[in-house]
Amino acid sequence: MVINFAAGPAKLPEEVLKEAQANLINCNGTGISVMEMSHRSANYAAIHEKALNDLRELLNIPSNYKILFMQGGGTGQFAAVCYNLMGRTNVADYVVTGSWSAKAAKEAEQYGKVNLVVPKVKKYTTVPTQDTWKLDPNASYVYYCDNETVDGVEFDFVPVLTNDVPIVCDMSSNFLSRPVDVTKFGVIFAGAQKNIGPAGVTVVIIREDLIGHHMKGTPSILHFEKMAKSDSLLNTPPTFCIYMMGLVFKWIERNGGVSGMAKMAAVKSKIIYDVIEHSNGFYSCPVEKRVRSRMNVPFRIGGAEGVGVLEKEFLSQAERQGMIQLKGHRSVGGIRASLYNAITVAEAEQLSDVMTDFYLSNKNTN
Repeated sequence: MVINFAAGPAKLPEEVLKEAQANLINCNGTGISVMEMSHRSANYAAIHEKALNDLRELLNIPSNYKILFMQGGGTGQFAAVCYNLMGRTNVADYVVTGSWSAKAAKEAEQYGKVNLVVPKVKKYTTVPTQDTWKLDPNASYVYYCDNETVDGVEFDFVPVLTNDVPIVCDMSSNFLSRPVDVTKFGVIFAGAQKNIGPAGVTVVIIREDLIGHHMKGTPSILHFEKMAKSDSLLNTPPTFCIYMMGLVFKWIERNGGVSGMAKMAAVKSKIIYDVIEHSNGFYSCPVEKRVRSRMNVPFRIGGAEGVGVLEKEFLSQAERQGMIQLKGHRSVGGIRASLYNAITVAEAEQLSDVMTDFYLSNKNTN
């Protein structure tokens, strides 16, 4: 049995995969696969609408917010957000707390003025408290990434703004892992491939009054107003990905909803962080405790001499026991355990056991 700790594309719930397998060549009694359905057909329309409605219910999304199913992943949204919102004042605030928000800010520099709300750092290990932020009162929006997949930094608060500047949030790697008050945001977006489905579809939740402020020349595929008016059917959508995402939404409903996911996320991450904290420095996590991610746990092994050698040994040992894709992102190295919704408590415990055994066998190496 393999346990997939990948950061994305990530593990999907086994029962969802089995359901898709059973319906692969005859979806919902149609006699064809969902991958063969016309996106204009009644059969696909039912799948599409069900996914939209289930997501609206899961997050209690108000009626004055549109849900779009788009393509291009988070990187596509880095540009889409600018095209659709930055033109209001030609300046935007970016809270850079990790690799992905840094990429978003760099993309935004092509479309207007970017105000970096917090100072630049070489390593991302924390989220500066909001009282230290330097916001531009003229900003079109304030942008942040709720969970930095690479660096393991997760916000422990939602920014509170005293003006009417909307908040744009990238929730790609912790979407549907905890309850969210959607009304606090202007835009939320999330690539599916972490917590809610296969790669290929990106969920965008946008307040209706923010639609229609696009720049001249906005590409149709990134155009919020056109996508909203066409019910995300402006072009052929990733039909199979949306079908799979819909199955995951129903799986979340059956397993306690978003609150149930949050409870399990807290349990799973604590299991791994406890091993790190009780290892007398053998394992180390660089992230400040208050903002340690529940989704992506990065850690290093050993002191200056042990790092590298011990990490390779650990990864080899873990893989022999069926635990794959634990290697850290190439930009930061080390090890990273991604504990998305589909990872079970039992699987987190198995990783904890491997970490403990490895510690006991190698703690006197350095």
